[in-house]
Amino acid sequence: MSDVGLRAPELEQQLEQHRKELTGYCYRMLGSPFDAEDAVQETLVRAWRSYDGFERRAALRSWLYRIATNVCLDLLQGRKRRERPMDLGPAGEPVVENLNTPDVPWLQPIPDPADETVERETIKLAFVGALQHLPPRQRAVLILCEVLRWQATEVAELLETSVAAVNSALQRARATLETAKPPTATPAEVDAELLERYVRAFEAYDMEALTALIQEDASQSMPPYDLWLRGRDDIFTWWFGPGIGCKGSRVIPTVAANGSPAFGQYKPAEGGGHEPWALQVLEIENGRIAEFSFFLDTETLFPLFGLPERLDA
Repeated sequence: MSDVGLRAPELEQQLEQHRKELTGYCYRMLGSPFDAEDAVQETLVRAWRSYDGFERRAALRSWLYRIATNVCLDLLQGRKRRERPMDLGPAGEPVVENLNTPDVPWLQPIPDPADETVERETIKLAFVGALQHLPPRQRAVLILCEVLRWQATEVAELLETSVAAVNSALQRARATLETAKPPTATPAEVDAELLERYVRAFEAYDMEALTALIQEDASQSMPPYDLWLRGRDDIFTWWFGPGIGCKGSRVIPTVAANGSPAFGQYKPAEGGGHEPWALQVLEIENGRIAEFSFFLDTETLFPLFGLPERLDA
């Protein structure tokens, strides 16, 4: 009987201990929580099947990351990168005629999978979006070296390449990331009182209160629409113009998305109650809201974030 047969419960427990961090890694590689979940599951299945041939010279964790990297590279082959609306062009005017839904794969948020030992900023939407601009192998090198703090020798062994090749790929990846990743302020702890004030202000559609909470140069995006807005004035023009249907919405907090506060937004429904409209993800800088990401794919995202299908009156 194989080692797997003899120690199946023990092996399963050992493999499962790595699921959370592997999910964070695969998400950064793939830009989708659903693709990441599939990749991790495939990783663990491959590990289970090939465990008899596992050379104990390598640590189990390193071996799993090698498998996960290969799974992600296979999945990325021939695929378009996942986009954010701001990757596709400049900010637009807040008019309904600018709403377009291009046929592109969108970056999706994830219930915070970040390992506490990994910097929170490396799971933010802006950072993960910037990673998607890198070729897949460069993406793997940068995540392993810069996020997970692996040594170049370890990454070279994992990718079966040379240390010089790893360092070269890392240098190119850093250069690309500098041009793709927007600058962000120093992260700070999110103020729970600020979020409570935001919920009250948004549900009341209180422009004066909202003005005090939102930065003047704030931005807003609404995947799957490519339109994104820059500036509080344009955001308000949208909210009180084409987006006036959001007036009277209910906003309920849910688990963090990509390390940021997240809310389920429910618009008033015909016949009473409130129906799902958007998963709101907020970026907070210097005590104010700097960015709104309204993800409108509630059919898939609300169950992922444990949000109810609708709110009764």
